[in-house]
Amino acid sequence: MNVMTEEAGLRSHPGVAGDPKRQISDFMAGFTAETTPGSAAKVADFRAYLRPGTTVYVTFLPGSNFADTIAVCKRLAAEGMVPVPHFAARSIASAAALEDGLRQLSDDIGLRQVLIIGGAVTSPVGPFSDSMQLLETGLFDKYGITTIGVAGHPEGCPDIPDAAIAQALAWKNAFAERTGADLYIVTQFCFEAAPVIAWDKRLRAGGNRLPVHIGIPGLATLKTLLGHAKACGIGPSMRFLTRQARNVTKLMTVSAPDRLVTDLAAYRASDPDCGIVGVHVYPLGGLRRSALWANAAADGQISMNRDGKGFTVDVDLA
Repeated sequence: MNVMTEEAGLRSHPGVAGDPKRQISDFMAGFTAETTPGSAAKVADFRAYLRPGTTVYVTFLPGSNFADTIAVCKRLAAEGMVPVPHFAARSIASAAALEDGLRQLSDDIGLRQVLIIGGAVTSPVGPFSDSMQLLETGLFDKYGITTIGVAGHPEGCPDIPDAAIAQALAWKNAFAERTGADLYIVTQFCFEAAPVIAWDKRLRAGGNRLPVHIGIPGLATLKTLLGHAKACGIGPSMRFLTRQARNVTKLMTVSAPDRLVTDLAAYRASDPDCGIVGVHVYPLGGLRRSALWANAAADGQISMNRDGKGFTVDVDLA
């Protein structure tokens, strides 16, 4: 795993540090997206919104059938995308079921990348209670999985104590060193840069060497964002959104994460120890507008706000 190469990617370009537009473009380049099987059913063709080769994560939600995740992965591959299925430990009924899913995806699409999470289930349906148990099965290596994402929680997790999260991350770093596995972190979505930056610095000081792909919300109304934040138990960002929601007239206004991206892009460009190497977009308000916005930002089709604290994209999102 060549973490240093990834981390140095943005800073290897001269002039980036003093150019906010270039910082943002480089930060958003190669962004990944996410879909649920239900949301995918509403998309006629992913190629209408995402460029060929875009990495798209496919959820395995509590109570759902993993066959639906497999079907969406096959469809995405057929439409020129790179599918990354979620494997949610507490929703996997058995080691045999885990292996069957890996076998199907390996045979049908040549799967090489996955995201392993614990999953939002109180009582496991099978023998697995956390992502580390999945990693220890050896099945991902058996089926040629070369790149593995694991969950990150910049604002903590309501179901897991902070000490347990830190212990699990240390274990995953050691696993990557011991096995040579190419592990990286994908985080929950956030709305403020300050908690993310503080979290990244704590992780680096604590010895984390796994590269971080930070989650950001796509375009959605403030009401929609509040609903998702509440469901996911996001703390500081929830308070941030609640303060904005005091102005009721803004509840149905579509919000873009331009301030968040501007601040994180500047952090990445200025801090040589920054562990953030990529962006994962959660299209909470729908794929079309979020993809248009993210592609425009990656292409540098933006106009900076006068105060330099955000930007608008120079494309029609209507």
